[in-house]
Amino acid sequence: MTSSAAPQTVVAHDYFTQRGGAERVALEIARQMGAKEIITSVYDPDRTFPEFADFTITQSASRAVRSMRHDMRRALPLLATAWSRMPPVDAELLVCSSSGWSHGLRATDRTMKVVYCHNPARWLYQRADYVRDQPLPVRAALSALSPRLRSWDQRAAHTAQLYIANSESVAVRIRHVYGIRAEVLHPPLSIDVTGPQVAVPDVPAEYFLAVSRTRGYKGTSLLIDAFARMPNRTLVIVGLPDSTTLPRNVIALGHVSEAQLRWLYANTRALMSMSHEDFGLTPVEANAFGRPALVLRAGGFLDSTLEGVSGMFIDDESVEGVIRGVRGFPSEWDSDPIRASAERFSPASFAQNLRDVIAGSRTLTSSPAR
Repeated sequence: MTSSAAPQTVVAHDYFTQRGGAERVALEIARQMGAKEIITSVYDPDRTFPEFADFTITQSASRAVRSMRHDMRRALPLLATAWSRMPPVDAELLVCSSSGWSHGLRATDRTMKVVYCHNPARWLYQRADYVRDQPLPVRAALSALSPRLRSWDQRAAHTAQLYIANSESVAVRIRHVYGIRAEVLHPPLSIDVTGPQVAVPDVPAEYFLAVSRTRGYKGTSLLIDAFARMPNRTLVIVGLPDSTTLPRNVIALGHVSEAQLRWLYANTRALMSMSHEDFGLTPVEANAFGRPALVLRAGGFLDSTLEGVSGMFIDDESVEGVIRGVRGFPSEWDSDPIRASAERFSPASFAQNLRDVIAGSRTLTSSPAR
């Protein structure tokens, strides 16, 4: 592709093998910035959001990486090479939606490279938690490769003209890990509250809701243990495979459709999470339906949740703390302020703020030195 034919904006994302918050953000960036192409290491259309079919998806040529799409943590030793071997992007703007990989995508000199960082690489800087349930050979390989991968990660981070963090806590981590001062721009709400709703069978009238991928840092086990001691209350978990070992009052739904997720948000007593989230979109998604959140007082939840307005915090990261939070949670909430809180994260606001941040960075980089 020649420079004259190059697209205005290209978006990159680590991999599309799940339906998570980072994938929603990448989708919204592509929509709002008018991108036609999205570059990724692995694209599994059956496991991620169907709206990505509206874009041209370019994925890595590495068959080895693609073969591990069911658990990308197994591909960690291979991903740096896969991203480094991709052709440089020739566009006016490259926006990398990154949790540790897509920021390694190369770009031509004329391309402004922006990294929207969900978190510096957990596989390097929070490794014990991220791979704790992986086989010993995977953990050993990652440990042996960590010095080289850390060097690659540091070089990749410093190829961007602009770094954007999704929350204040992530901005602090970026500063600590890379020595880069990042702008803070909260991710956009992308769930369509006006879309159809489909009831989920066998879910009782009153329930608390958790939406999780069940990795260690997602804190799901803490919620399960707490509800095991509250048999008269129900916890519904989206993203957790069904299991005979769960308490009778914990309902695991696995994958649900967007219409079912909307129904679950709209009818829950509260969205719950005890995770140390980089930002955490699920409380905002529940807020968009007028439902409050009950979340750990940590990480990105400090950005997304207005205490007493759109939700409440749990201060003690323990089973007892969860129980106290649930039992003390108010039964009545005003849905209008809750919805207004979610409006802070509208796609339109995100798009305008993203354009403003990029334009400001361009002005600074193009200004003559004084």
